[in-house]
Amino acid sequence: MTGIIQRVAKGRGVARTEYERERTGLILIDPYNEFLGEAGRVWQMVQQVAESVDLRQHLREVLEAVRAAGIQVFVAPHRRRRPGDFDNWKHLTGGQRAIQSGGLLQYGSWGAQWHAEFGPQPGDVITHEHWVSGGFANTDLDFQLKQHGIEKIILVGLVAHTCVESTGRFGAELGYHVTLVKDATAAASQEAMHAAHEITGPTYAHSIVTTGELLAALPTG
Repeated sequence: MTGIIQRVAKGRGVARTEYERERTGLILIDPYNEFLGEAGRVWQMVQQVAESVDLRQHLREVLEAVRAAGIQVFVAPHRRRRPGDFDNWKHLTGGQRAIQSGGLLQYGSWGAQWHAEFGPQPGDVITHEHWVSGGFANTDLDFQLKQHGIEKIILVGLVAHTCVESTGRFGAELGYHVTLVKDATAAASQEAMHAAHEITGPTYAHSIVTTGELLAALPTG
């Protein structure tokens, strides 16, 4: 079944997708220092793959283009740990254990601050923080998208095989048209990157494109 889905998905190019500014939203996932800053621990984990696809340059191009096109930007941030978070929880994920014990994403720390270049800008919608991976679960992202009349979502940010994939899957379940920009995200390994865009991505995303393909399809003016 997965093979059939992959073959069908290859025929769904960006040329068949129109990104109407009133119905399209960009979801920028986890633009923290921890994820995009040189000293960030998540950045160091994904750096090799990120640099191989020129992630940060493509994020610059996508963000500039969507804002110029009048497309609304939504920021979907990970939970920043406050005192008491995860106390007495029964089922912590590996990521939550890392945040709890390793000092990752501690509220107020450098790593948990917005990246100076890629963080939210005036007019962006910052949604509630997600606790695991998906930008939709236990947040107001779906509500905010609906209030803005959004039907199509474009996903960029980090990490491709965790938060980006989880957000995209949930978005498809909720009925959104999902676009993955494969060189505006990165994973912890080339294998994970391949899986995110070539194996699992086609099972839920309606369009999987490069930055250049997306920019060519965006409205102008």
